[in-house]
Amino acid sequence: MTEQQHPGEQHPTPEFPTQDQSYPGWTGPMDPPPDHGEESYRGSGRLADRKAVITGGDSGIGRAVALAFAREGADVLFTHLEDEKDDAAETVRLIEEAGRRAVPVACDVREEENCRALIDRAVQEFGRIDVLVNNAAYQMAQPDGIEAITTEQFDRVLRTNLYGMFWLCKLALPHIPEGGSIINSTSVQAYKPSPHLLDYATTKGAIVTFTQGLAQMLIEKGIRVNAVAPGPVWTPLIPATLPDTQTFGKQAPIGRPAQPAEMAPAYVFLASQEASYITAEIVNATGGTPLP
Repeated sequence: MTEQQHPGEQHPTPEFPTQDQSYPGWTGPMDPPPDHGEESYRGSGRLADRKAVITGGDSGIGRAVALAFAREGADVLFTHLEDEKDDAAETVRLIEEAGRRAVPVACDVREEENCRALIDRAVQEFGRIDVLVNNAAYQMAQPDGIEAITTEQFDRVLRTNLYGMFWLCKLALPHIPEGGSIINSTSVQAYKPSPHLLDYATTKGAIVTFTQGLAQMLIEKGIRVNAVAPGPVWTPLIPATLPDTQTFGKQAPIGRPAQPAEMAPAYVFLASQEASYITAEIVNATGGTPLP
């Protein structure tokens, strides 16, 4: 059991060393190294024999969720980009170390056919999808304002964050049994948008609306739909897309960014039968930032 601690002192606090990576970013060079729950997460069979699909599972929140799901007894198929194979291999190791099946799939969710192939692969491997986690996302800070956001960037953000989620929900639905669930990753940005992340924040607001609408649509089929809204989380996307990492997360009332391991329990809970009366909900994990 994790020792009880002051939450603001449980993980590293800014200032962090200056660091910059090219997109999509990798876990290895990060300082401090992210915590995905490798040493702390203890499973208790809450997802025994479930079959899960997680997008963006090679690093960050996706890796932490994959690790937690596996330690709770689930088999996991997860996506990664071609450039993220090394990080994906580590996620595979963690899942298999937990005694569960790991299926890594290189997939860019911006294309509908890629999403179709992904769901076909999941059904081929598992026969069904008990939990779909739409976690893959793209952002790129533009401190110079809306004029700096190109149509190419805007299209990439929307296709990654919204189109991919839409296609995967639609394509996975015939293979999700009663009692299954969909969990989407939104963000504190949905409610408190940062000007330099205008396009990203726009998609995160849309994910909230999509989640709440889809939940009402699918509950008659016995499928729950929820979302998690993290605050600042220390993942490879940060040094790869933001201009300043030294003070990242300091703005949260808790005084630091979250580690990916601190997000995973929310996904486990929403996927579990303990959350049977919870749908159309957004679980806010913002480090104390008040949200509506």
